[in-house]
Amino acid sequence: MQLKPQDFLVALKLVAWGDQRWTYARLAQELGISVSEAHACVKRGLQAGLLVDTALLAPPPEASPGVQELVAVYRVQARPRRAKAAMATNADNPARVHSRNLAEFAVHGAKYAFPADKLPVSVGVPTSHSAPAFAGVFAPGSEDWVWPHPNGTVRGPGVEPLHPSVPFAAMQDAKLYEMLALFDALRVGRARERGMALKRLPMLIYPEGPRPAERPMYG
Repeated sequence: MQLKPQDFLVALKLVAWGDQRWTYARLAQELGISVSEAHACVKRGLQAGLLVDTALLAPPPEASPGVQELVAVYRVQARPRRAKAAMATNADNPARVHSRNLAEFAVHGAKYAFPADKLPVSVGVPTSHSAPAFAGVFAPGSEDWVWPHPNGTVRGPGVEPLHPSVPFAAMQDAKLYEMLALFDALRVGRARERGMALKRLPMLIYPEGPRPAERPMYG
């Protein structure tokens, strides 16, 4: 099993949704991918430990009087084949993010697994430090990175998005957009942008986690 860029995209989308209930159909629609690909992404995310199967998180049934059961044991009841088929299409909230693992992967592994390809100057959707979420954070004059896109509004050096559907997906969800832009800052940003991303991205994914140490930024 090898992770694909869209698997990371799906995991970030689930972060953006938080505790919302979701279905594969909705996930596919908002990311601009097929339902079958959404299924495959979640499956690989579960195998990699970036996601957790919510069925395994359900508390065990209460024991009947006089019957002792181990609290740590979780039982999965067999379902009829028809029920399983229905769940495969309409499963509600079938997985959630393993926040600690995903935050670690986002800042220490993803930029190596999914390196950025720099593209010629073009019109597109701003990313990295140029994204709307970071307006006013950096002084004017910084180079604007963009995802080339016909509906873009900014001209600058292009960077290949994590997945072709990224510009569409980002424009539907401000929090997802922010995380994708921070990831691009790790991939193509200068030292100060990378420093910001190393601090901010894991906090968005894993708010309860340890705060990253402050690092001097150069460049």
